[in-house]
Amino acid sequence: MEFSDTYKHTGPCCFSPDARYLAIAVDYRLVIRDVVTLKVVQLYSCMDKISNIEWALDSEYILCGLYKRAMVQAWSLSQPEWTCKIDEGPAGIAHARWSPDSRHIITTSDFQLRLTVWSLVNTACIHIQWPKHASKGVSFTQDGKFAAIATRRDCKDYVNLLSCHTWEVMGTFTVDTIDLADLEWSPNDSAIVVWDSPLEYKVLIYSPDGRCLFKYQAYDSWLGVKTVAWSPCSQFLAVGSYDQTLRTLNHLTWKPFAEFVHVSTVRGPASAVVFKEVEEPWHLDVSGLHLNDDSAHDIQDGKPGLLAWSRDSQYLFTRNDNMPTALWIWDICRLELAALLIQKEPIRAAAWDPVYPRVALCTGSSHLYMWTPSGACCVNIPLPQFVVSDLKWNPDGTSMLLKDRESFCCTFVPMLPEFNDDETNEE
Repeated sequence: MEFSDTYKHTGPCCFSPDARYLAIAVDYRLVIRDVVTLKVVQLYSCMDKISNIEWALDSEYILCGLYKRAMVQAWSLSQPEWTCKIDEGPAGIAHARWSPDSRHIITTSDFQLRLTVWSLVNTACIHIQWPKHASKGVSFTQDGKFAAIATRRDCKDYVNLLSCHTWEVMGTFTVDTIDLADLEWSPNDSAIVVWDSPLEYKVLIYSPDGRCLFKYQAYDSWLGVKTVAWSPCSQFLAVGSYDQTLRTLNHLTWKPFAEFVHVSTVRGPASAVVFKEVEEPWHLDVSGLHLNDDSAHDIQDGKPGLLAWSRDSQYLFTRNDNMPTALWIWDICRLELAALLIQKEPIRAAAWDPVYPRVALCTGSSHLYMWTPSGACCVNIPLPQFVVSDLKWNPDGTSMLLKDRESFCCTFVPMLPEFNDDETNEE
């Protein structure tokens, strides 16, 4: 693996959807770099420190959220002289995002008073009252034609379905939640999953016309749902709970077909491979691998447990917050544990390769860890005083962004040999 030099950042960094550019916030400036050469392509000056960056899906436009000023600025890569400024004034801006057509910006005001859709085509704006959340509670279909927006009024939660062409409300239905936590369209756009706050275990599957297809409740009288994730193939729904169990539901009956428990002592299956990070590899005693929760308090920012699917929907990884140094990788085809990665320090971030079944993770050290079905490896980062606290994959899987507190670098990741050989044989 090759590593670039380090560059300064003071905030968010993200790849463009077309995998050609990298956007970096440096104080008041937005720096656009070429992914391959890392040379500066564009440089924009904003009116305040950048809180958030988001690319439009066509990679033509990019917005910067200046939330301290209740302002959003947008820029065009192909037309450097073009600019857009949205100022909400006293209403404030808590979050901003792009619509799927890349020609509308959606902002949520402070205290969730309203959600506003701003058009870059004709400068029109449309208001939706009482959105449930600032950054959550909004989901778009894969084809970009419809949006589901969670709202709350009269002490009830609602889901509003809007057309992304006219932004008219196509329908509204109530949901059976006490305090809706979030919602998400299935990847095939056939269903919407809604789940309740941790105080009430409730996962609800709705059809786009508002019919409740299934209501799932694993237990009562305890903290409930922590994380929910659709598989890319839309056939499975993974639900992580506070009882340290991962449950997977199928798309035919919406009932659970597998439960994966995060136990402190792993006794099987025999095919599971355990990788443990040690300082003296030649003196490793594998007679008893035991997980403990001594470092549970080290979880950064109290983030919820990690849960993500591989691109081919065959694997998913989890990190139980009671055991933050362990990454569990489950095989959905065999319904068993495929691998367990035990690190010395709590796992800060983990992400799947967008192309291959490969996981990259970091622990706030000078090492980058990777797993594939063929095995695991640890890569030393040859940069002085650089520790990886966060990472992001380029959408085409050829490179990764590695972030330290005030600097970042890029690493260029080789293709997996076993998958490269398969593709060559097919050709």
